[in-house]
Amino acid sequence: MEMEIKRIGSQPSTKGQEEYFTGIVRIDPLFQASAPARVVGASVTFEPGARTAWHTHPLGQTLIVTYGCGLVQRWDGSQVQKIHPGDIVWIPPGEKHWHGATSTTAMTHLAIQEQLNGKTADWMEKVSDEQYGTTQNKNSDEII
Repeated sequence: MEMEIKRIGSQPSTKGQEEYFTGIVRIDPLFQASAPARVVGASVTFEPGARTAWHTHPLGQTLIVTYGCGLVQRWDGSQVQKIHPGDIVWIPPGEKHWHGATSTTAMTHLAIQEQLNGKTADWMEKVSDEQYGTTQNKNSDEII
């Protein structure tokens, strides 16, 4: 196996699938390592109001915020947290969560996760407008 260089623009952007996302989401693939490595990375841009559905990752996920202002929340009833450029979020394996943009600001993050048996995520129900809407009008930079 030889070193590989992926040139900018060599991989097309895709739209976030409607069954897994609410709102306008663009996914730019960055890398997918060859076996035996399992790591996959993408740059994901959420327009204002866009977000993932609730989901888990079998081997966890790292998010690196590169632009804008976003939100992330765990299923356990914890409060929504704002995330900003430079913030790094670690989501442990199997933790049900969602993430996306605020209602007024787009957000881009790098999403890095490993595949287990070819799968990086288990998708669940969408975050309802009510669940999402209750987080939007707070001023805190850390917890909403």
